[in-house]
Amino acid sequence: MLYSLYDAKTQALSPFRLLAETTRMSFTNPWNPWAYTPWGRAMAAGSDVLESVMRERTKPAWGIDFTVVDDEEYPVERHVVRSRPFCELIHFKRIGAEKRNDPKILLVAPMSGHFATLLRGTVQALIQDHEVYVTDWIDAALVPVEDGHFSLDDYIDYLLDFMRFLAPDLNVMAVCQPAPVTLAAVSLLAQHDDPAQPSTMTLMGGPIDPAAEATVVTQLAENRTMSWFEQHCVHLVPGRFPGANRRVYPGFLQLRAFLSMNPARHTSAHMKMFNHLIEGDGESAAAHRKFYDEYLAVMDTPAEFYLDTIREIFKERTLPRGLFKWRGETVDPSAITKTALLTVEGALDDISAPGQTYAAHDMCTGLPKAKHKNIVQENVGHYGIFNGRRWREQIKPQIGEFIRKHRAA
Repeated sequence: MLYSLYDAKTQALSPFRLLAETTRMSFTNPWNPWAYTPWGRAMAAGSDVLESVMRERTKPAWGIDFTVVDDEEYPVERHVVRSRPFCELIHFKRIGAEKRNDPKILLVAPMSGHFATLLRGTVQALIQDHEVYVTDWIDAALVPVEDGHFSLDDYIDYLLDFMRFLAPDLNVMAVCQPAPVTLAAVSLLAQHDDPAQPSTMTLMGGPIDPAAEATVVTQLAENRTMSWFEQHCVHLVPGRFPGANRRVYPGFLQLRAFLSMNPARHTSAHMKMFNHLIEGDGESAAAHRKFYDEYLAVMDTPAEFYLDTIREIFKERTLPRGLFKWRGETVDPSAITKTALLTVEGALDDISAPGQTYAAHDMCTGLPKAKHKNIVQENVGHYGIFNGRRWREQIKPQIGEFIRKHRAA
């Protein structure tokens, strides 16, 4: 019912959003004399901000058309190389750079509210010297009920399928939420001595062991019962979507949770955008708009996967306790002996605090010491470990060096 009410509200606000957009266009029209007055600029700026707040956003474009390799520019094409109901495996193919024989990376994007395009900056840096494949998860609201459910077991099924498809000479890299699931998938490959075992595994800012250091996210999981999460966070997709009647954790609820972690910062950011527009600082306003077009674009998560994650990863911590099971089989990270392990943490990370990801090293006891490495990046929070200047200049080069050092012969 809540999702349907939210959807009805969104549809009801459409005329007001169009009115705000019309007002903005009117007061930025060079033929309108009011456009040159302080009042006119304020009207245009206010309408711009209001339209941005009310807009219903869809999946952003990747917008990666080229890359620079050794001072030479190469076109980039995006190809779907593997398609499943809840995910497309996409390859960012660098046209003309095929002979470089760069390492392959399977970049596992989070299924935790935002689209995989949130990793745009991650991909842009990696494709300079890697062949990059990304799990592009599909909004659950767009997946018909007939395509079945999607649980934590199914997520692992997908990762196993993708790793086997891309093997050999593969490196896997998981950002945030999928870190423990990726560790589980690689453990299963090791337990069966599967030839698809990746050469390296990079886990970045993920909740391998949430108990290592408490955050707002871990405290929420601890303080609420599973029945609370099911009653308050799981809703049915409204009838106008292809996934009508699918049980999901709606994107708008996830967005509300994101914003509530620091509401003052987001309010201040929109006030700055308003002031930039009044002052005519279009570049700063455009940067703000670009960030929030990405940040406010959210997708629904399948209810089965969401509830499994809350229970297994956060509440019961079955992976670090040696109790995690995939389709009845116990997952044993100590079986990993071939896949070198790199963990990356941000010193200021308030979502997956330092120590949560490092816990993977304590679990991979069968791995030689020479194949372990941990990076704690100073002065960065959660998003800074995979986006921004420090990611490009300090973290990414270390990942590339680690991958090449342990690359399969």
